[in-house]
Amino acid sequence: MQQMMKQAQKMQQQMVAAQAELAEAELTGTAGGGLVTAVVRGSGEVVSIKIDPKAVDPDDVETLEDLVVAALHNAAQAAKELTEQKMGPLTAGLGGLGGGLGLPGF
Repeated sequence: MQQMMKQAQKMQQQMVAAQAELAEAELTGTAGGGLVTAVVRGSGEVVSIKIDPKAVDPDDVETLEDLVVAALHNAAQAAKELTEQKMGPLTAGLGGLGGGLGLPGF
């Protein structure tokens, strides 16, 4: 039982470290062949949006809006994939019972 508790503490420390790493990671998404670039943190915070002047057409603002949304979606997908990559190995061993510890009754 003590060994299991040590293992749970180690996994918790690894989880905290992975979450901190994810929160600070910056991921980039692009759209329109690089006309719009979005940078987000793993926490979902938008860090920046870059728009190439070639993407700006006063007569077609809707396309630019669509490119910004697409770049944000692309960056968010990158954040999701990084989260799965970092957290997947940690959560895979937790099982599905009681808070994810895999212990009956907990």
